[in-house]
Amino acid sequence: MRVRAVLFDLGGTLVDEKDFDGWVEIARRFYLDLDPDKVRHAFLEVETSEDALAPSVAREDRLIDFWQKTLSRAAGKEVDRATTTKFMAAVREEERPVRLYSDARRCLDILRSEHRALGVVSNSTSEATVRRMLDRVGILDYFSRIVSSGTEGVEKPDPEIFRRAVTRMAVAPEEAVFVGNLAQTDAKGADAAGLHGLWLNREGFGYGDDPPEITSLLEVPLYVRRLESGERAGRSRVADSAR
Repeated sequence: MRVRAVLFDLGGTLVDEKDFDGWVEIARRFYLDLDPDKVRHAFLEVETSEDALAPSVAREDRLIDFWQKTLSRAAGKEVDRATTTKFMAAVREEERPVRLYSDARRCLDILRSEHRALGVVSNSTSEATVRRMLDRVGILDYFSRIVSSGTEGVEKPDPEIFRRAVTRMAVAPEEAVFVGNLAQTDAKGADAAGLHGLWLNREGFGYGDDPPEITSLLEVPLYVRRLESGERAGRSRVADSAR
């Protein structure tokens, strides 16, 4: 089998949009005295717990719920919905820092040198928004296709958004790998569409096999080669091949 395409999630995978210090400063405007480390831990805990739940309400409502839980955990007290909504509006008004993860460009360079098509599938406001973000960090030119839930009207983990992406890249689902930082929304969602889902767990140890788990984008090319050799491997076996 030849892996002809590798697709990526955006935030938390290729770029880091998290601004814990900035969020703490914004929260103070609403009389919330938070610690950046507590916000970080709360954010990651809520992200993990929410990923395990099937989407049941509109995206904006889910975002409000997400931030209400995150702020409440970080504050150690219940933060009301009105305050959460004001906090989110203030965050959106700020110019967000966007940083390219240090392992991203090297991963993309290797995959491109192996003549694999590259794409992005993101739960985001629009394709134009994704393009601007990729351009800001200098990697837009790597990608032949960009698919955004806001433009498509369907979002991960719905298999349809993955199918649209591979169809537009003219590859079969089984010829594509999808890499994302959420086990269910990204990796399992891609699996359901027939792609090979790969979970990038930067906070973990990388030994999971369901879904296959890695801790760095530098493991992606190794994983792809393993697939082509007939193996579906988590980090333990991928890491062995890198030695």
